Order: sequence, then structure tokens, then C-alpha cells
Amino acid sequence: MSIVACSGQIINHDSKDYDNLVDLGTTKRGDPVWINKYVYDADVAILIGHTKGNPYGGYSGGYKHCATGINHWTSIAAHHVPSVMHRKDFTPVNGESLMRHKFDEIGMKQEEGMGKKFFCCDAVLDTKSRQIEINSGYAKEMQPKSWITGNKRTYVHWAEKKYDVIVFGMPQFFHYGDGMGTNPIMFMQALSAQVIRHKRIMSDNCVIICSSSLDGDFHEDLWPYTPEMVDIFNNYNVLPDIKDIGAAFSLRPDFIEKYRNHHAFHPFHGFSMIFCGHIAEMNTSAIYMVGGQKPETARMMGLKTRATFEEALEDAKKKYVGPNPNILALPKTFKTAAVHLCMKNDPNIGPEFCH
Repeated sequence: MSIVACSGQIINHDSKDYDNLVDLGTTKRGDPVWINKYVYDADVAILIGHTKGNPYGGYSGGYKHCATGINHWTSIAAHHVPSVMHRKDFTPVNGESLMRHKFDEIGMKQEEGMGKKFFCCDAVLDTKSRQIEINSGYAKEMQPKSWITGNKRTYVHWAEKKYDVIVFGMPQFFHYGDGMGTNPIMFMQALSAQVIRHKRIMSDNCVIICSSSLDGDFHEDLWPYTPEMVDIFNNYNVLPDIKDIGAAFSLRPDFIEKYRNHHAFHPFHGFSMIFCGHIAEMNTSAIYMVGGQKPETARMMGLKTRATFEEALEDAKKKYVGPNPNILALPKTFKTAAVHLCMKNDPNIGPEFCH
């Protein structure tokens, strides 16, 4: 998160700059809470962002701004972990998950510690990321109001049947930067994000078929630690098993130097992604990556590889979904602001549930 100082400077939050961090103790749940000292000392603290469908807690914006953007990695490790992300309330996406409640609790603890409330300004965005509504005010009051319009745009009651095969493509450059679609840990997170969004319309034996260039480039400028993470993962059975080394990586001087001075992601980011990546494994019968230049990149993460969609589909028919599967193609995936697909007549998904 960037902070605008009174002199007009823009300062990137540094979660390892302890001279400019304030330890605010813990929430009632025991989660660590820190805050950037520039924000702590400011007369007015303003959060500016958007309300857009997000697999992590339903939406971006609101208290998610401050709970993740001006905090410390140990606080993020209180919610971006298997004990939170692998709960039944996390998938499919909704606004009542434990993760979302933790965002709110941490943000309110920051307000309590500062002795002032965040003034929050969030724009509800449409499919092309255009502003369709702007809500401003005290974050606790503004956040639920912004979700009213957000729910109408984001939770799409559309499907009349559940789907056995979901097909989409994965570009190289999207949410977290260049290489996300080829870095093996990051593409696992991207696959899981689609499962979290669309689980309501997936059959119990659903298979994903996804195209990717898979050129083998880990993009170590952004994620310098992921090659080592993948090597360690190869000695384990499932993705979350490496969670116990997250703290060690987060203290490594070489990784911290690249985070602080060379624009890399903080090393805990890789672990939060791999924990999310397991959700795809938990909720599908198989995942096929097709068309990759170096398919072994996907195979090392436990995925199946084929040269073409046709070959992948034929294999899935034989092994998982039968000869006449319901197939859903999502050609706009990663190209436009995503939606959360729901069954057309599902009475359990509405503003009162997602709010």
C-alpha cells in the first residue's frame, strides 16, 4: 500500500521498517496488529480503493485496505493460512468467512490504537473496472453499504445446471505482475481463485482445463524465493505441508533485502499463495494445463499436462467426468473484473448472506 504524506510524497509501506511501525498488541482473537507510523500519527487517515469481487473474503476494499496494506507480515499470517483458508466458510466465496471477520477485527483494532477512525472511500466497479457507485465514510458503516451494489454486480445467479468441466486460459501477466501465469506457485493460486469464485456451480467431480504458456520462468525478480519453495515442496505430499518454514523464509536477510530494496514481494506472500493453491486440489478431480512450453512446471505441482484442449478433454472423459460432461468455457477469465457464479435459483445466496 502507498501512503501520501503531507509534503506530497508517496511512500510505500515497509513491513520491516520498525522505526516506522507501531505495535498495537492483538485482537481479542489473539491476532497481532501493527500499523504504519505515518498513518498512526496523521490527523486524518483516509483509505481509498474499490469494492470489487475478490476470492479472499468476498470483496476488496473496506477494512481489507488497512488489515493487509499497512500492517506486518505476522498479522497477515493470522488469516492467510490453512487454518483460515481451508475452512468450509472460505469456499465458495462469501462475506461471512473467518478471514473477512479477521480483516474487520484487525482494522478496528488499528482504529482503537490510533484513537481515530479510518475515513474510507471505495468505488464499486463494473466488469470493465469502471466506477458505478462511490461510497465514503467511516469504514465500519461504509463497507456494508458498498456491498449492496457490489452483490448485484458480483454474485451472478445464472447457472441452471452444475458443470463437470471448466475451461479457461491463463495469461502470463495479471494480478500480481509479470510471470504470475508461469510461476508454479502463483498459477496454483490463480487456479484456486476460480474455484473459490465458482464452486457453487461446480459438480463434485469437476475438472479444470487451463491453457498457459508455462515457459518455466519463475520471475525471481518478483518472487526470489519460489524456486527454493518448489524444491522443498517436492519432498512433501501436499502444498500446505510446507507451512512450518514460512516464518524462516520471512526472516531470511537475502529475501528481505530484495523485498525492501528491489521491488520483490515479501517472502510470506509465496506461502499465502501456496496455501490458497491447495484449494484447487481440494475441490477438483483433476486439473489439466495445456499448451505449455515446459509442462514439467505444472507436473511438479501435481497437475496433469496435455498438448491440446481436445486431448485433455478426452482424458477427463475417460477418467473423471464420463462421455457427456457439462462444459463451461470462461474466455474472459483474468481479462475483466470477475464475478462469482451462482446457481440460478439458489435461495441461500443473497445480500443477507454475502453481507
